[in-house]
Amino acid sequence: MEIADRRVASFHYTLTNDEGQVIDKSSEQALSYLHGAGNIVPGLEKALAGKKAGDKLKVAVAPEEGYGARHDGLVQKVPLEAFKGVENVQPGMQFQAQTGGGPVLVTVTEVGDSEVTVDGNHPLAGQTLHFDVEVTEVREATDDEQQHGHVHGAGGVHE
Repeated sequence: MEIADRRVASFHYTLTNDEGQVIDKSSEQALSYLHGAGNIVPGLEKALAGKKAGDKLKVAVAPEEGYGARHDGLVQKVPLEAFKGVENVQPGMQFQAQTGGGPVLVTVTEVGDSEVTVDGNHPLAGQTLHFDVEVTEVREATDDEQQHGHVHGAGGVHE
């Protein structure tokens, strides 16, 4: 069976950057997703279409098909006092910021005496993503999975 819309595909992957450093990889359990539901980055989903269990592929996903381009406007300096109640703000910490467009996840990149620099870009924005993939299973999605737009675990419990 081939990967196509409304089918569940499972795969193992290793994700590296342009320098070959491993950014992420699947655990012992393969990653499962509902194809066509936007559950993984578009470039990888396109590359997986038509593949079958046992297929192996290497995919380079450009930023436009991954986490998008970096936007300098999403980097801001915020008064340190905006972090009241947070002991010892450090680079790498992530917070949910409320904006006019809804909640945004921001990452602290720099901490000064009175200001904190936060970045609202996805950490992988602007990067080409290099996936090394092995498809392990392809199956029809259940009616519940199709209705909910994502894969369910054993017994219908959300993964």
